[in-house]
Order: sequence, then C-alpha cells, then structure tokens
Amino acid sequence: MHWPRAIIHVDLDAFYASVEQLRRPELRGRPVIVGGSGEGYRRGVVSAASYEARRYGVHSAMPLGRARRLCPQAVVLPVDFAAYRQASKEVFALARELTPQVEPLSLDEAYLDVTGSIRRMGSPEQMAVGLRDRIASVCHLDASCGVATSKLVAKVASDLEKPRGMVVVPPGQEAAFLAPLPLRRLPGLGPASERALAALGISTLGELASMPQATLRRRLGEHAAISLGERARGIDGSAVTLPERPKSISREETFSADVAARNELERLLRACSADVGRQLRHGHWTARTATLKLRYSDFTTLTRQATWPAPQDGDMALAQAAMRLLDDTWDGQPVRLLGMGVSGIVDAAQLDLFDRSAAPRDTRLDHALDSLRDRFGNAAPRRGGAPSLRDLDFRGEDLRGDAEDEDAQG
Repeated sequence: MHWPRAIIHVDLDAFYASVEQLRRPELRGRPVIVGGSGEGYRRGVVSAASYEARRYGVHSAMPLGRARRLCPQAVVLPVDFAAYRQASKEVFALARELTPQVEPLSLDEAYLDVTGSIRRMGSPEQMAVGLRDRIASVCHLDASCGVATSKLVAKVASDLEKPRGMVVVPPGQEAAFLAPLPLRRLPGLGPASERALAALGISTLGELASMPQATLRRRLGEHAAISLGERARGIDGSAVTLPERPKSISREETFSADVAARNELERLLRACSADVGRQLRHGHWTARTATLKLRYSDFTTLTRQATWPAPQDGDMALAQAAMRLLDDTWDGQPVRLLGMGVSGIVDAAQLDLFDRSAAPRDTRLDHALDSLRDRFGNAAPRRGGAPSLRDLDFRGEDLRGDAEDEDAQG
C-alpha cells in the first residue's frame, strides 16, 4: 500500500489516573479520580478518571462534587504535574525513535509524521503497533493510536476503540471512514454548530459532507461552511509541527476549603514557583514577567503582574515575586484559588557547562532539585522557609479578571 503521507496520532489512555495507578499498585482495578487534594476535596473539576470510574459516568471536566456523587467509592487524588510530565517525557522519547517529527498536543497526546520512516521502519500500521506495545512494556502505560494520511482523521481514529485501540484508515478511505460517525466526532465542531446542523436534519459526517455548500453557507457562514464540509470528507493538509517556545507557563490550585492563613498561601506559592521554574529550566528558557492569580470565596478574581529588570528562571526569584505580589493584592479575606505564572519567555543564556562552579549556588540547587522532582514527583524534597523580599526589583500593575470559574457550578 502506498502512503503519500502517514500520520500517527497517539493518545495515552486515562493518562493522569493511569500514572497514579502505576505509582500506587494498590489502586489498580479501582476507580480513581484525579483533580482534588484528598478525600475531603469538594471543589474543582475532574482532570482525569480511570476507566473503572468512567463506568459510573465520571469524565474529565466534570465538577468534582458531581463525580463523587456518581462514584462515592472512588479514590480522589491531587494532580501531580511533575509525575505526569516525567511519564510524558518517557513516552515521547519512544515516539522520537520512530521520527523526529513529533508534535505534542498535551502531556498525553501527540502527532507523528512517519512518512519519511516507512522505508526504514516498515508500514505505518507496524510502527503504530510497535509504539503502542513499547509504551506498554517500557512505560507500563496504555495508549491508543490512529493512523491516517492526515492529522484530522488520525485523531478521530485514535478515539474510536479505547483503551489500547488501533484504528488504521487506508489512503483514499478517509471520507468513507468518517461518513457514519456522529457530528460530535469531528474535532473543532462545537455544540452551536451541531445544533445548527441538526436543524438541517444533519446528524452524521457523511450527511454533512454531502450537503450543498450553498445550504451550509446560509446556515453557518462562508468560512465555517467550507471548513466543515472539507473536514467532514477527511480533507486536512495541516502539517505536523515541532513545538515552539510557550508564551506563558503557570500553575494554580483551588483549595478544598477557603484559606485565610498566610503561611498556607506562602506554601502553595513556593510550590507553584518551583513547578514553574522547573518547566522554564527544562525548556532552557527564562521569563521577564511574573503573574499572581488570586480568587476570593465570592469568585472575585484578581491578577497582578511584575516585570523583572532581567529575565529569571530560578525558584527563589519566582517565589520572591509571587510573595511580593501577594502582599500587594491580598486583603486578608479567605482565598479560594491561588497560583502564579510567567510570561515574556525567552531563550536562556548558556552556562559554561565545563565550569559548573561558575553557576550561582541557587542555580545549582535548582537543577539538583529538578533532578529529584523528575524522579520522585511531589515526594521530592523542596526548599524550606519563606523567601526574603529584600532583593526584589520589579515594576507591577493591577489587572482585574472576571469573577467566573469553571467549577462555579460544582
């Protein structure tokens, strides 16, 4: 079979929950919900649910309170991004053994363009099966794969037979593959478009593909009519692109109960700063601006920014900025959500790799702690004590956000 273009979409199954079950063997086979901070947690949304929990109707983005009502016997665990990033890194390293053309979409899914690997590695299906099995044997995680000539069709295919699914759409069969599927299977087709199409009697992608363009234009507008019509036929020429430097990095947490204790707010900000700093250093980036996000119990949300004279990536510098912004923002009321992030991200200057002693002590400690976090996740040692604010030098400005939250109804 000739593949003019071969794309694999790999999607890790119930990724966060699967990582937690891998770390805690006693949880295997039990319903697990990731998105809280222990049994008393009642706020926020579900980040991931194991397949055992999904049988009860629990799914990602569901308010956590509702998820616990549906599956009261579930074990609820906090999100541990350090552990998930490390597992994701190991999986994507296996993907890059097939091709350097890997486009991560998130920690748990990516596109691979394996067109140039066919002669060396075998058929796209063989590569996808081999990758899925390698992920299972090396990383002890399950993955589903879709193989097609386009990113769009590969992504649809990977979602059809979870877990450990393998769906291959041969060249020329894209439209026939999509035709019987319901509209909601098409990435990018939202509820509003689905309702508009339903009013025309359209419920499947085949019906959408065969609908006259003039009819679609009247209902959806010129651009949406053309785009959806082509996508419903499997037409998608978008390329697999390597990731670029992010525009921002952030970490935040919704508390299980409103917090008014300064030491608890400082503890969280230090943890957030360490997590953000670790991501910067792993990408060999620095950041010009720090941002604090604070939400009160009445859902009033405030953000405040600080700009450093020189870009930073160190845990102490980030924590110092976060503490000062907390001083300038917090009025003592109970806090529902708190977090910090950075923006204005630029490439870091290279240190002399042959003279590690030239690096400041804090920089060497940051890198040592990063290695421990990579290995042990949240169980790794962290810096102790609140950082001093004496050396902080920045410019700040107030920004008021909307008093809305995704878990407002939860």
